[in-house]
Amino acid sequence: MDHTALALIELGAVFFGLGILGRLAWKIGISPIPLYLIGGVCFGAGGVVPLHGIEQFAHLASEIGVILLLLLLGLEYSAGELVTGLRRSWVAGLVDLVLNALPGVAVALMLGWGPVGALAMAGITYISSSGIIAKVLGDLGRLGNRETPVVLSILVFEDLVMALYLPILTAVLAGATLVGGLTAVGISLVVITIVLVVALKFGRYVSALVDSPDPEVFLLRVLGAALLVAGIASQLQVSAAVGAFLLGIAISGSTAENATRMLEPLRDLFAAMFFVVFGLNTDPRTIPPVLVAAVGLAVVTTVTKVITGWFAAKRQGIARMGRARAGAALVARGEFSIVIAGLAVSAGAVDDQLAALATAYVLLMAIFGPVAARVVEPVARAVNARLRPATA
Repeated sequence: MDHTALALIELGAVFFGLGILGRLAWKIGISPIPLYLIGGVCFGAGGVVPLHGIEQFAHLASEIGVILLLLLLGLEYSAGELVTGLRRSWVAGLVDLVLNALPGVAVALMLGWGPVGALAMAGITYISSSGIIAKVLGDLGRLGNRETPVVLSILVFEDLVMALYLPILTAVLAGATLVGGLTAVGISLVVITIVLVVALKFGRYVSALVDSPDPEVFLLRVLGAALLVAGIASQLQVSAAVGAFLLGIAISGSTAENATRMLEPLRDLFAAMFFVVFGLNTDPRTIPPVLVAAVGLAVVTTVTKVITGWFAAKRQGIARMGRARAGAALVARGEFSIVIAGLAVSAGAVDDQLAALATAYVLLMAIFGPVAARVVEPVARAVNARLRPATA
């Protein structure tokens, strides 16, 4: 069969299949991320029907997916909100970092993956899924709850940590020396500082630069600016994803709202391709050997995230039910964990089993996170009802 015809058939089948999986996820009330990963695993190396005609497009589409994920995440925050969130949550943020990064480090070292694998696994188990959490809070009508600003401030802190972590990981994966790694961190800090200052003082000019009353021109400007900044950031070894995130922060006001509205469908399309491509690169035969480790990590990091949310909410004077809701809301892992695993695996600097472990872990956490957020309130009430007669 002609190569172009084969590529179009395979790509059409992938997009149509993603539509079916997305609809199924919506029906059963979970994030579509686990289903996209499973779909990729089924049609990748060692899968049911391996796809071979769309490698180049799929790779580029997955890169664009990561850029759009981080761009829209940045659009959700203004520079002022980031600074305020950092001041409010830095203590709880540090507790979150220690409690949730250490399990990943411990598992990587026990499996013999060395310091580089430990660094990658630390990020995979640490970072919560902002996308899944925001959707779950909206679906459950909890956006106005007292504990929700606490949850969001933790997510802001995590995003800022990622802005420093990703350049470090990229430099280490590239085999940089200590001096090279410190240089990457220094460049990242300088860039982040400059962007925050520009966003605080001159954000309206950045917004005006990409804004346009014509939807087509506006879309081209925003998307073009995102890809340009991501490419330049990647060349500076700051990470393309971080570059897109920082651009999103610099765009504010009605421009950010319009950009979010117009880019959301593109983000969902290319992000779906990113998860599929990650699944395509994961051999399903490598998952069973790491399944016990994935389940163990899921149990431990569920507990550590609940502790994080409880601690952060308690510091703000929130009652026990709100603390429990805050902890359960933070459980889900998703897009960021897969981004980190994808960087590590594509660099070839870690054990191939890391991709399998990350896939199994995210599958579990992306499903269990929303479930935990939904059931925590009735479970807590049932426990209180049982304890009340005993203490009466």
